[in-house]
Amino acid sequence: MDLEGLWDKALRQTEIIRSRVKDLATLEATHVPYIFLAESSVNVGDTIVRRGQVLVERPALILPSARFEGFEFEQEHHLSDDAVLNFLLIRGVRFPSLRYHHEMSSLDLREGPLKEAVAHYGEQLTHAEDVQTGLVIGPEEVWQFSVLILIGSLMVRSAEGDLKRLFEEWRKRQQNCD
Repeated sequence: MDLEGLWDKALRQTEIIRSRVKDLATLEATHVPYIFLAESSVNVGDTIVRRGQVLVERPALILPSARFEGFEFEQEHHLSDDAVLNFLLIRGVRFPSLRYHHEMSSLDLREGPLKEAVAHYGEQLTHAEDVQTGLVIGPEEVWQFSVLILIGSLMVRSAEGDLKRLFEEWRKRQQNCD
């Protein structure tokens, strides 16, 4: 499947079941843990469970273009991170000039259908009072895009207060320099 087909599939089939409660940090790096669930294409009726986190580095006003690291685009789809970034930019999808570093912690197979896995992990996060971890479902082969959709939704939600906080931080620094 070509890059456009992969992206379209992720857009159509990704669902954010539960997002992290807190916005992304404005003045420091933010770790965004996630659980990604997908119907297994190999073991029909079972669920793929991918756990990981994305480190969204501290924003700055002037940086080179965004960088994606650890998303395995090259290994799974033979696409460079730059090709993916250019593809998204051409379609008007812009990630702020930050570094997005993906770290996968586990990849498991859970017996049972996706619907049961969603209920299980939703209850698990609620019981643990985990308000940091996102729960996302999507197609197994486009998990990277589904995770980026989660991160993008957090950015949109966080954007409202970010400029205000950056301006306040800049003003404090200016006052300390005087």
